[in-house]
Amino acid sequence: MSKMIGVDVGGTFTDIFVLDEATGLAEVAKVPTSRPDQSVGFLSGIGARVDNLADVSVIVHGTTAGTNALLERKGAKIGVITTQGLRDVLEMRRRDRPRTWGLRGDFIPIVDRAQRLEVPERTLADGTVRLPVDLGAVRAAAKQLIADDCLAVAVLFANAYANPENEVLAVAAVRGIWPNAHVSCSSEILPEIREFERFSTTALNAYLQPEVSGYLARLETALKGDGFEGEFMIVQSNGGVMDVETATKVPVRTALSGPAAGVVAAGYIAQAAGFPNVITGDMGGTSFDVSLIAKGQSMLSPQTSIDFGMVVRSPMIEITTIGAGGGSIAWVDKGGLLNIGPESAGSTPGPVAYGQGNTRPTVTDANVVLGRIDPENPIGGKLKRLEVEAAATAILEHVGAPLGLDALAAAEAILRVANSRMAGALRLVSVERGFDPKRFAFMPFGGGGALHAGAMLDEVGLARAIVPRYPGVTSAMGCVIADMRQDFVQTVNTMLDDIDTASLGDHMQRHVDQGLATLEASRTTFEARETSFTLDMAYLGQTHTVSVPLSVLVRDGIVTAPDETTIGEAFDAAYVATYGRLLNGGVRRVINLRSAVTGKRPRFDLSTLAPRGGTVEGALRGTRQVYFGGKWHETKIYARLELPVGAVISGPAILEQPDTTVLIEPDLAGRVDDFGNTVIERTAS
Repeated sequence: MSKMIGVDVGGTFTDIFVLDEATGLAEVAKVPTSRPDQSVGFLSGIGARVDNLADVSVIVHGTTAGTNALLERKGAKIGVITTQGLRDVLEMRRRDRPRTWGLRGDFIPIVDRAQRLEVPERTLADGTVRLPVDLGAVRAAAKQLIADDCLAVAVLFANAYANPENEVLAVAAVRGIWPNAHVSCSSEILPEIREFERFSTTALNAYLQPEVSGYLARLETALKGDGFEGEFMIVQSNGGVMDVETATKVPVRTALSGPAAGVVAAGYIAQAAGFPNVITGDMGGTSFDVSLIAKGQSMLSPQTSIDFGMVVRSPMIEITTIGAGGGSIAWVDKGGLLNIGPESAGSTPGPVAYGQGNTRPTVTDANVVLGRIDPENPIGGKLKRLEVEAAATAILEHVGAPLGLDALAAAEAILRVANSRMAGALRLVSVERGFDPKRFAFMPFGGGGALHAGAMLDEVGLARAIVPRYPGVTSAMGCVIADMRQDFVQTVNTMLDDIDTASLGDHMQRHVDQGLATLEASRTTFEARETSFTLDMAYLGQTHTVSVPLSVLVRDGIVTAPDETTIGEAFDAAYVATYGRLLNGGVRRVINLRSAVTGKRPRFDLSTLAPRGGTVEGALRGTRQVYFGGKWHETKIYARLELPVGAVISGPAILEQPDTTVLIEPDLAGRVDDFGNTVIERTAS
């Protein structure tokens, strides 16, 4: 078994990346995403490149099953068993509202109030059990939820992070009578202070369990039925991978699985190419996902809001998403303003040019009409030809006529608005966070990202763009690259002067033991095992915390806990780095311990993707008229994968390959580097 497969399921296409470890050769495939059951596209995509699954050692999957279930509110019917008086925490949230202005807002929790049941129990914030849990009431509540046809249940008790005793007893009672394994426990999912975030994360986990576990079970059964005997793993939102068993227990960790894999691959490719500072732009059919990597490190966020009121408190790669994918629909509002998205045509029916029944123009239709996409060779392999005339008619009807523009001017207007929205997302993760775009390269990937690289350089002021060898399947490549990572959190909630370092060390040791056990249970080969620890700390009276990295000795799996002085010095350094000064006389407070245990998986040599031989002349496929800046340009067309290392292509030019199209505009030039990437920069004026 020498092959590794990465599979990323997007809203429009399912991407496959196959790496033969014996030869170093890679193959890619792109097939339409199947709906409603994504497993059909998953299996057909693998079948397009691999004849015998017995030759495959590992399959790693970046999934949007959980994300889609949350966004579309298509999770399971679930129940909640909670402490008396707390049944409405999920509904009250943080007393926020969907819209800043106005007196009204609508929010429907994922659990109906009738299925949020209270039981007598109470644990205080210091961990003291004031009222033992009434297990009879717990069993009665569970039976009522079963009678109400709930498929999963979340047990959410007050202050369970400080002492889980009551919650553990209740969960054991529920699991004794619940008809399946879908019982989520807040002290298992998130033993961290703040009731709403803990309740929300655990409830969303229960909401996803039936859907995600069923989906993964179907995949695993089908793979084994086809002869697969290797390891099947799932990408987490933190950029690491986990085994299927963990994914079915904690599916909330897959909330941004697919996009995270793309960022992992982008960081590795950019670092190898000599660009440690990069802003990624993943443009698929439905969305445009942006992330920033500084000095080779992705930005991790402790929580995210999948949609209003649906908060997930779990480490995730920071990704900003806007509705500006290739399938995003262009429309003119009542005030005469041109808008892009958020509604998308998806894969079915898709853009107008797909000829599958959609009549409203999309970003892809604009690129087709302007000659930037070859209508005779659409990506994905599903269609024989794109309908240029139908796309132009739709653009003229829905955008041109309302704005008084012809079809070409309207198509350019669509791209200008889409590019402006994308540039805004890039500025959000860079300029607005203190990063100078001139110091960053832009890495576009996804099926449509490389068509907009030049526009991003102009709009944002980025130094250059680096287009990976297989941009359309970068997220699938990231699945193959990602390390195996387990994150843990435990609330400590004490003043630094009063900290019990022995207890802190016990928490660290427990996290390391659990993480290493997970690594050992997997069948993956690791080059190294790494542990990291941080503390969430603040001065007494402050709400916002700073993340304090700790240097902790771990030898042969045994943790040596840091002392109070070491923690204090680390806090001072982190606080000064964040705010530029210390608070004289301030009392330092330790709130949470965060631990990560990572198994470093072997990286494949990116130079194996580089082209072997070839000439620029041999890669030339002719010319095509392409519309730039209000006029047609004779544009050379190249087979990108046949361009040799060192080739320099001056714009205007189009580089075509099965999974994407790369556009080099008239004032730009592209250079093929040693890894087969295309580095696009401005030509000297």
